[in-house]
Amino acid sequence: MKKHIIVVPNSKKKQILDEDPMRVKIKEKPEDNKANIGVERILSKYFGRKVRIVKGFKSKRKIVEIK
Repeated sequence: MKKHIIVVPNSKKKQILDEDPMRVKIKEKPEDNKANIGVERILSKYFGRKVRIVKGFKSKRKIVEIK
């Protein structure tokens, strides 16, 4: 299953807002791939499945695949 998300990096707390598209707030800064790793981690915990980014590696708008 693929899902469109919007990432809000450098937030005060980690949070997932279940809207369409889903908003993912993370504490990590958007440098050295830290934000992307943080997104995959928080979404993996949320869905209980492996998650990987398939599009939008350098953008706030991303498409993730949930396996």
